[in-house]
Amino acid sequence: MAGREDPPEGTPEGFPGGGEDEYRSVVFDEAFVQAARLQEFSANERMGEHAQAVRSRRSAWERRSGSRQALMLVMLILLAFGTAIYLGVRNPYMPPVDQRAEPLRTTVVALAPRVPVAGGVPERLFDHSPAADYRTGAAGIVLPVPGSTTHFAESQVGAALGIAKDYLVASSLEPDVLSGATVRPPRLLLDPDQLDQFDRSVAASADDGRHALAAWLVRFDPRQVVLADPATRVQGTLRFEETGPDTLDVTADHTYTYALRPAAHGPGPVAAASLFTVHRVVHFRFDRGDLRMHRAELLTSTVEAGPQACGADTTGALKPLLAGARPPGPGDGPTVTDPYATGRPAAPSLCGVLAPSAQPSL
Repeated sequence: MAGREDPPEGTPEGFPGGGEDEYRSVVFDEAFVQAARLQEFSANERMGEHAQAVRSRRSAWERRSGSRQALMLVMLILLAFGTAIYLGVRNPYMPPVDQRAEPLRTTVVALAPRVPVAGGVPERLFDHSPAADYRTGAAGIVLPVPGSTTHFAESQVGAALGIAKDYLVASSLEPDVLSGATVRPPRLLLDPDQLDQFDRSVAASADDGRHALAAWLVRFDPRQVVLADPATRVQGTLRFEETGPDTLDVTADHTYTYALRPAAHGPGPVAAASLFTVHRVVHFRFDRGDLRMHRAELLTSTVEAGPQACGADTTGALKPLLAGARPPGPGDGPTVTDPYATGRPAAPSLCGVLAPSAQPSL
């Protein structure tokens, strides 16, 4: 029979000495109580209708740590915002505001001969002319070695030079353009802002400094002349220059020498060929959009071409004087001009005298 001091069932199994002996070695000091995350409510606090038995406690360290994290987050947001503004202002490669292309300014100068136009076989004419050592066709438009500028990479400069060459080939060497069959090749390379001006120049060429078709491209009247040799001789230079953070200019200064003969009208011997020289100086401008879209803006274009008669309307199709022809006037214009002399100012008037040295020495 169990004693009075023992429970009826005896001491619980596994807990010798009774349940209280389990906690005799645990001391709940003040530091332990203060560090507890859960705190028991007092008797009065537990009397509330929906009161819980315990509440969560946050230490002073946790409160301070949370405040520091919030402060650091705000500072990081402000730093990122300020950095984005700074880079946006300082970054030179930001896309510029879209600017409309300026209208092309055109000048066309007819060069009248003082002596009859020399005629013969194209090869012989070329060999005895200043174009004897010129390259043939597009090979004569030699690109300089591109280099980077302050705001344009070397690849962008190379792209600008390539677009300029493409335009020169399309507007000066494409057979269908020369014959007037199409204007599409050079038109496809123009900035869209200049298309209306270009189309008006095609439809109604005028000597108004804006709408001379001969300044956009080289065209001959196929009812009057045809190419006697498709191998046009070309020589000149291309130069590039950065003119602003978002603009790159290219200046093309080339001389083109064509072998022409009268258009055939019925059977008969082939007429003698003659040389016709066109000196073109085209000033291109490119922005970053032009480089991406492979197009060009033409700022100025000056054309000196001969032999032609002064007074002839050469703003559209050029009017070559062919082999044996003499100028209708005395041919004593105010300025003697050599179209083979590149890198010089254009003739000051709309009609000049073709330098004798520009014709073949037969």
